[in-house]
Amino acid sequence: MAKILIMEDDEKIAWLEKDYLESNGYETDIIDDGRKVIQVLQEKNYDLVLLDLMLPGLDGYAICRKIRDEIDIPILMVTARAEAVDVIRGLGLGADDYITKPFDPSQLVARVRAHLKRYERLTGRRENAHKSSDENGKLKIQDVVVETKTWKVWKKGREIRLPNREFELLRFLAENPNIVFSKEELFEKIWGFDYISDAATVSVHINRLREKIEDDARNPQIIETVWGRAIV
Repeated sequence: MAKILIMEDDEKIAWLEKDYLESNGYETDIIDDGRKVIQVLQEKNYDLVLLDLMLPGLDGYAICRKIRDEIDIPILMVTARAEAVDVIRGLGLGADDYITKPFDPSQLVARVRAHLKRYERLTGRRENAHKSSDENGKLKIQDVVVETKTWKVWKKGREIRLPNREFELLRFLAENPNIVFSKEELFEKIWGFDYISDAATVSVHINRLREKIEDDARNPQIIETVWGRAIV
């Protein structure tokens, strides 16, 4: 049974999320203090975090950054802010997706299910990569090395930590050098048809990758954009 951590200070919304998720077979816990999130996540083996952006004390953006720096887990933002800048900021800090209040509880459950399935496939591939006996398993792009067996990335000898989806995106581009892909094509390859979001998510992840692997993210030399398409 998958375990979901609900971070929400509005008691009615928190219990609505809890009721619908538990009626669909998930185990849930609720906390309303973002300062406790890392401790709680380390104490229990959760599979996904539902994160309200408007928490008191420590806001959802800071919590998202804190989680992503410490733990590799799907993060679904729940927000009353529908403005593109707020969504992009959340995705840029490491959230996997968002849902806007007020929301249809059945849509919330569908998104949680889609993220859990996707994460299960990604971690399954990671375990298989560890067991693989193929030699080398390294892809090199200029001064960046991608280790497909260990799921590690190095730049100039320094390890760069990437969440699963960023790693998959970088690996895919590295395995297909000098090929131009549209955002829609990358979305289909990396996120898949069962993912509930849109191709704009690709742009956010490409920007995050550039900030981590490029010497100058504003003048990219590794992941280039050609009329709205990405190429390594």
